[in-house]
Amino acid sequence: MYHPNKYVIQPSSLSGRVQVSGAKNSALKLLTASLLTNEKIEITNFPSTLLDAQVHVDMLKVLGKTCSVQGNKIVICERGPLSSKLVWDGRSIRNTLLILGALVARTGKGAVPLPGGCNLGERKFDLHEMVLQRLGADVWIQNNMLCAKAERGLSGNDIVLPIRSTGATENAIICASLADGVTTIWNPHIRPEILDLIRYLRGMGAQIDVFGQERIEVNGVSSLSGTKHPVIPDNMEAITWLIASVITGGDLEIVDFPYQDLEVPLIYLRESGAKYYRGDNSLIVRGGCPYPVEISTGPYPGINSDMQPLFAVYGACAQGQSKIVDLRFPGRYGYSQELAKMGVDCKVDGNLLQINGGTPLRGANVKALDLRAGVALTLAGLIAEGTTEVSDAWQVERGYDNFVNKLTGVGGRIEYA
Repeated sequence: MYHPNKYVIQPSSLSGRVQVSGAKNSALKLLTASLLTNEKIEITNFPSTLLDAQVHVDMLKVLGKTCSVQGNKIVICERGPLSSKLVWDGRSIRNTLLILGALVARTGKGAVPLPGGCNLGERKFDLHEMVLQRLGADVWIQNNMLCAKAERGLSGNDIVLPIRSTGATENAIICASLADGVTTIWNPHIRPEILDLIRYLRGMGAQIDVFGQERIEVNGVSSLSGTKHPVIPDNMEAITWLIASVITGGDLEIVDFPYQDLEVPLIYLRESGAKYYRGDNSLIVRGGCPYPVEISTGPYPGINSDMQPLFAVYGACAQGQSKIVDLRFPGRYGYSQELAKMGVDCKVDGNLLQINGGTPLRGANVKALDLRAGVALTLAGLIAEGTTEVSDAWQVERGYDNFVNKLTGVGGRIEYA
């Protein structure tokens, strides 16, 4: 597949219908959990054009899986003994941490490249190490690989997470599904993608009970079976289209909008000038004008860290001052320097991003520092005067399925360069 180097964007107003794809942050975890069984897995509503999904599929093939992708469906089978070592010299993704957990749970050992993904400041893997160690595994780094071994298999235990970490919660659930005995995960991060993973694992025969944000109890089983499962709609993509419609003065119907997963961000946007209406299976965004926003990120159901670059662009379009505090990844504001090149008046003060909005944006050459920064800059390009060029545009296509085709389909003036 063509990996885009640059987007060239002209001012646009978006109107029409756009379909939300399956969630990146769910699909990758479902792919990982296919390693827990030797039986056939079928995943529908699969966002097959995502670069991160394609990397993950290739990793599964290296480990011994066959993967057949047809449109938005993937069928995964096992062609022979599963390898416990991921020999991989391509681009790494952070999901390798979960692959390690799945390999140890299934084979008793694992080795994966040190994780990649977005550079968001302090994103160590100590919690993932702790999860494996609590379940009886030894963990070490060797030759730039993260390795783990549990010679007698994993054993259930109490796992107390010091913060509500999405990745550590997922890894604990994956590992505990095949561990011997009961595992209780305290202070988990309960969010839509994790509940989707739990439904999927239950379909494979896992015994998992959720007690809100307090704990998850997993009664390990000796083996898991195949299943067929649809990926939930991508809430990040959905909120992206909503904000894009409001800031461009557009009129969008967003189909498969996961309203129930976005109630808190929707309240903030409604109180900040967005006008939207709930359809049968969609959200209709019509009219509205951005007003200043003041948000802090936090665990679900709050505004997650991935959303704050989009809220920054929203605030840049509003008359007045907006403030953003990222409590999860302090200092995740590198994109603000790129927005400044487009005329956005913003400054970082400690862990606070302050935006003085209302100044007309102008086209510029900017760089997608990570996935969400890249899409925020792309949205800014839709409202900037003149031409905006976003380099490293492949970052956006790591997490947005069929993005350019969808954007042009609703009036976005964007092309590859």
